[in-house]
Amino acid sequence: MATTPTRARQAPEPPRLAIGAREFVAMMAATMALQALAVDAMLPALGMIARDLGVSNPNHRQLVVGVFLVAAGVGSLLPGPLSDRYGRRRVLLVCFAGYVVLSLGCALAPGFNTLIVLRVAVALCSAGLTVLPAAIIRDRHSGDAMARMQSTVSMVFMVAPMVAPTAGQAVLLFAGWRMIFAMLAVLATAIGTWVALRLPETMAPAHRQAMHAGRIIGNMTLAATHPRTFGYTLGGSLIFGAMLGYINSSEQLVAEHFGAGAMFPLLFGATAIVMSFSSFANSRIVTKFGARRVSHGALMVFLVFSLVQLFQARSSGETLWQFMPVIALNICMLGFIGANFNSIAMQPFAGIAGSASSVQAFLRMLIAASLGIVIGQAYNGTALPLALAFLLCGLGALGLVLVSERGRLFGAKQPEAMHGPGHLDLH
Repeated sequence: MATTPTRARQAPEPPRLAIGAREFVAMMAATMALQALAVDAMLPALGMIARDLGVSNPNHRQLVVGVFLVAAGVGSLLPGPLSDRYGRRRVLLVCFAGYVVLSLGCALAPGFNTLIVLRVAVALCSAGLTVLPAAIIRDRHSGDAMARMQSTVSMVFMVAPMVAPTAGQAVLLFAGWRMIFAMLAVLATAIGTWVALRLPETMAPAHRQAMHAGRIIGNMTLAATHPRTFGYTLGGSLIFGAMLGYINSSEQLVAEHFGAGAMFPLLFGATAIVMSFSSFANSRIVTKFGARRVSHGALMVFLVFSLVQLFQARSSGETLWQFMPVIALNICMLGFIGANFNSIAMQPFAGIAGSASSVQAFLRMLIAASLGIVIGQAYNGTALPLALAFLLCGLGALGLVLVSERGRLFGAKQPEAMHGPGHLDLH
């Protein structure tokens, strides 16, 4: 059986004061934010990096971000299984150390190719900073309480993409682009020290897994393909892919086609704030109504707004002030869909939470990033391709959820009891 645990000897951990809920949320959000900062803080500096390192092809500067995202997606497969064997805390601290050292290496990179190689290595370490918090949350919570905690963490985490470009630009006002990497190293050192001092090991000793290739593959296969959960992993990937398609084409669509110009950053940030508020609202209502009821209802509303988007895009003369409220409301629904879909997909796998978090994060990133590229490249000077993509992704997500739920929506609340190793709770 793929989920049979093996006990591993472990030195007793030094006693730590109990970490409160607010500190835990802030710690997990700050840990996850380091990956977003490593992407978005670079955006204002790409042109300067290209000039200083002699990059002749202007499109090659995008590799500083592009290869990072690809490597982070692939790297998501690694930290979960390692944490199932050695514990969450130990693997997380190794990821912090790698992030710090390699970010300093990026700051000292003598050439563009060296920078790209180091960025790949940083991305692999950063994967643990996003995968392991989900496993740690699953260790501490289950059922709809887990969905509430993930929503609260997501709400705080959403601040990072909003402030990262501004932080990068602020560094450039006083120093060169290399100092952005140094800033990331300093932040990771501070957050890693916080984790080392305050976060205890959260994984139950009974859930320890042996490091056998067959068992790891079996655990991951189970987490990726179980019929009651795979629809939420894949369906969430489609919705996330639609959002990435909007992000990829937003500058051309909003700033150029709709003529927002200099207002574009403000409008883009406003939609992120809307999503953050929806995550906050979800954290307040999910334990009352249940993750399934809330996310299924939000998916239906997402489809309605997608139809409105399509109707507006097909009509002539659509304006910025017609487009933005509808897209903002649709993105608002992601705050009710994403965390709840993730928690439902993770719920059955208490004994293999690390492997489950790894493989599900890998699938979400791979599918969503690929879809985002396709949707962005389909931009034709109008909002029509994006509207079609939102509708098709929403319908695809609905179909996948129906398969996992055996044709029924708005099911009961998730149970919140913790279970023994390997137990699959399929309520």
